[in-house]
Amino acid sequence: MAASRMGGWMLPLAFGVTLLKCLLIPTYHSTDFEVHRNWLAITYSLPVSQWYYEVTSEWTLDYPPFFAWFEYLLSFIAQFFDKEMLVVQNLNYASNATILFQRLSVITMDIVFIYGVIEIHLLKQPSCAGKIFILLMFQNVPDFLRSPASQYYHKGRHLESALLFAVLMNFKHIFLYVAPAYGIYLLRSYCFTKSKQDGSIQWRSFSFSRLFVLGLIVCSVFVASFGPFVAMGQLPQVLARLFPFKRGLCHAYWAPNFWALYNVVDKVLSVIAVKLKLLDPALFSKASMTGGLVQEFQHAVLPSVSPLATLICTLFSIMPAIFHLWLKPRGPRGFLQCLILCALGSFVFGWHVHEKAILIAILPLSLFAVENRKDAGIYLVLVTTGHFSLFPLLFTGPEMPIKICLMLLFTIYSFSALRALFRKEGTLLSWPESIYLSGLIPLQLICEIIYPLTPWQQRFPFIPLLLISVYCSLGTTYAWIRLYISVLQETLTDRKMKAQ
Repeated sequence: MAASRMGGWMLPLAFGVTLLKCLLIPTYHSTDFEVHRNWLAITYSLPVSQWYYEVTSEWTLDYPPFFAWFEYLLSFIAQFFDKEMLVVQNLNYASNATILFQRLSVITMDIVFIYGVIEIHLLKQPSCAGKIFILLMFQNVPDFLRSPASQYYHKGRHLESALLFAVLMNFKHIFLYVAPAYGIYLLRSYCFTKSKQDGSIQWRSFSFSRLFVLGLIVCSVFVASFGPFVAMGQLPQVLARLFPFKRGLCHAYWAPNFWALYNVVDKVLSVIAVKLKLLDPALFSKASMTGGLVQEFQHAVLPSVSPLATLICTLFSIMPAIFHLWLKPRGPRGFLQCLILCALGSFVFGWHVHEKAILIAILPLSLFAVENRKDAGIYLVLVTTGHFSLFPLLFTGPEMPIKICLMLLFTIYSFSALRALFRKEGTLLSWPESIYLSGLIPLQLICEIIYPLTPWQQRFPFIPLLLISVYCSLGTTYAWIRLYISVLQETLTDRKMKAQ
């Protein structure tokens, strides 16, 4: 009955969003377009043994094997659009038919996301909040390939969810960010069959048979994925492609995280040191960090950061959430809290983080945004900052009004809908948060309109990217800290209520 009522407005909404994406097919396409065209060509034209060795293009295959096989399957459809796109040597090939195919393949795969959203909505969301949740998810400005794995956790179908998440990681290894949350939750809630009355572990209830089945399912997925490459003796090569540490601490456009702040502090200190003649300017390259290049570089004043250092920082950032989930799982809510904190911790402190990775935290946080006022405030800070931080990815003139209008529509709706939902509980944002988010408006004007007209544009072209990255890093880091505080406060409140 609920499904039929929802279908009356859900399908038109999904159709409308899809239609909007179809209208944007002729617009600008990023370097990712050439990346995936090249991967289609590699998997179609070359034997499996050469997939992870091909270097004709700089955009080499660096996703896990399941995604490579996915590209291989897509290539058989792509040949009916334009077979020239499947030639490895046709670098930067972008015929109209190729563009159409690439766009349609992404739009078609949105069905996975739509299915997951519907399932979660039917499972737990009340009518009004559920509609707001769906609209928040569907209207997210950037889009992403998601899995419905997490909604199986809500249904207690642990083995199915473990299977889906293992498959997901073998499609895109960025989901390693949230793997600790999945692993700990499965171990705690599935392998331990009972808990004490206070929610703590009942150690005698541990089931080795369940652990074996769980391990068998996950290992089978990885064997199916990496097994052929292990048999060919190519595992080191595949892993080197998946984890290219030589690309440096930061992406070409710095993700808005802690390392963006760290880089800027080092740059400021180096300039001051040169002015005071405390540092020889010949000892470092002025453009090493701000040239917009993917490369390794050494910090001038602060200690240079290694992949191991970022790993340690990331582990420290997520360990409180992991221990919290282990000691007091608190059902699906506790799992999702840990998942979001793991995603944000990895984003804030990870090595060579892609700016789009912020979506891994934004999307599940949408679930909490419709549940209580505090989470709604955190969501508004993170989603507004996170979406704005992606603006530099669409830098051509014709796309500027489109991205601004879409951002405004989503922001106005999310603020107004959540404010109406929690109108009896007070304001969603504090005045410092409101001032910070309002600062995005002059920042946009400076970076996209005023600065390009100045003479500094030619000499310092990376300044707008730097300003956006640094400003947005304050918002993402703040949201991560505030979410941690909220989780701990929630735990203390639960303990006080139980004590009473």
